[in-house]
Formats: sequence, structure tokens, C-alpha cells
Amino acid sequence: MKKSVAIVGAGVSGLTCGILLAEHKLRTTIFAHETEQQTTSAAAAAMWFPYDAEPAARVIPWALETYRALVDLAHEPRSGVSLIELRQYSRTGDLPIPEWARSLNLQPVVASPHSGFTSGYSITVPLMETTIYLDYLADRFRKAGGEICGGVHFDKLEDVDPAFDIVINSAGIGARQLVGDTDLEPHRGQVVVVPLIDNLSFAVACDTPPLMYAIPRSNDCVFGGTNDVSDDRTVDPVATKRILAECSRVLNLAQQKVLAERVGLRPFRKSGVRVEAGSLSDGRNVLHNYGHGGAGFTLSWGCARHVAALLGGT
Repeated sequence: MKKSVAIVGAGVSGLTCGILLAEHKLRTTIFAHETEQQTTSAAAAAMWFPYDAEPAARVIPWALETYRALVDLAHEPRSGVSLIELRQYSRTGDLPIPEWARSLNLQPVVASPHSGFTSGYSITVPLMETTIYLDYLADRFRKAGGEICGGVHFDKLEDVDPAFDIVINSAGIGARQLVGDTDLEPHRGQVVVVPLIDNLSFAVACDTPPLMYAIPRSNDCVFGGTNDVSDDRTVDPVATKRILAECSRVLNLAQQKVLAERVGLRPFRKSGVRVEAGSLSDGRNVLHNYGHGGAGFTLSWGCARHVAALLGGT
């Protein structure tokens, strides 16, 4: 008899794992307190880039595998995935070019004099519009026979109905409580959504302080951001003002109208992304898939395929 799988967590990691397993005819159910547009994933800018996740030796292969999967999805109009030029800048000297970026249509770019940037490069990357992409994933999962149960809270993974043979832990920052993982650290990210900006056809990002990024989407533009160690998911008006001012300055724009403000907690794990098999105290198999930091979308398909491979060995 086919094994039944429970996935805890309905963000991009849980949904992507769910699709791979359900499309391989496993009875798969996702359980989560928050689902789809209420998840941390929904607050993400969701542009492919290996950000705030370790260790590079594992993260980069997963990221590149996901890159290839997303390029394929960009040919599917309903997916909400497209390809965009990302211009990555530094404020301090020459920006080191990572080896993985050299295969992604890399070009040197010169910043505008007023921007304060000293060097940069551009690459072509996938962009996932969260309002479309998360719904696409959920719809694809359900069409494959999967079920999503929202409003569910577990104190520990053993609370999952024992009718499920296998549990997959994709709980993001919630894994701190579920499995007592003190290595997980909430990296608070706040973004501001503004109206579509004329003639902005590329994304701009700079990781050297102050962190900033501007990502145009089909109907609006995402400005960011923050990356502070904090559990606070309330909108900080001071951060909104700073984000608006810095992005407007870099792009040489007048002050923009605020359409929405969103906060999510990136699940950064100090000892590295956790994708591994284990056992629950009741003897059931568990597969962990969390700690992706600011790279949940960027690692999603690579990590999900790793989980599926581990599951094949259980």
C-alpha cells in the first residue's frame, strides 16, 4: 500500500514538496496554521537569489537546480514566473562576482552617479509573483490529489495524526517550537509595495548597508528592505519611511504611494539549511526541510527533490 505523507507548513517549501510527492501518487496532506497568501512566503519579494542561507556548498547546487526548474515554469503563463534582469550593486569597492553567477548571462553594469553604488553586475534570474505563484502551486498540488488543511497548530511533530506514515517538517521559523531547534533565528524582512514604475524593466539590489532592493512586477513594484533579528511581525512605519526614501533616491524617483506594507520572518538557521531524514519519538519517519533563510523560493525545487530522494530511501 502507498505510504501517506503529512507536510507541516504551507509556504513555498511545503507546497513544492507536496507537488513532487502528490504527482508521484503519494497520498499527501499539508497542515498549517497559515496557508497560501497568509504565509511568510507571501510577504517575500520572491526573486531568485541565494540570500541569507548557508552553507554555500549545499545551497548553491540546490539554488541552481531550482533556477532550471523556474526557467521551465516561466514558459507556463499561469505560473506567475518570469525572467528579469537583476542589477546587483555594492557601496564599498568592487563587488565580488560569485562563480555561480557567471553562467547566468552576467554583464558588468555602471551605476548612476547619484546612487552611491561603486560597482555592480547584472544577471538574468527568475521572478515569482507571490500572489500568482503560491496560488499556482496550491492549485497544482490539489489537482494532483493533495489536500491542504489550514488553521491547524501542532505543538510537536508527533501530534500529526498517526494515520500518516511519514511527516515532512517544512514549518519555517515554526520549527523552533516543533522540534526545539535553537539554531533557528528569525530574520525580519519588511517590504513596501508601490505602484508600477514607468520604464523600470529591471530589478535593483544592494546588500551592503543600508539593504535595498526594488523589484518591478506586472502590476506593482516591491521596495525593500530589512534584515533584523526579530520576532516582530508588525509593520514599522520608520522602516517604511527609510525604505521608500532609499529606493526613491537610488531610482531617482519622487516619493511613491504606498499600496501595502508586509513583514515576514526569514527562517535563518545558524548551522545551515536542514534537509535530512530522521525519526520521531513514535518511530515514524520524518524528513526535515527548513532553515532556508532569505532563499526559500530560490532553494524550493532543489530542496524538494532532495526530500523526495530521501523519501525514496525510507
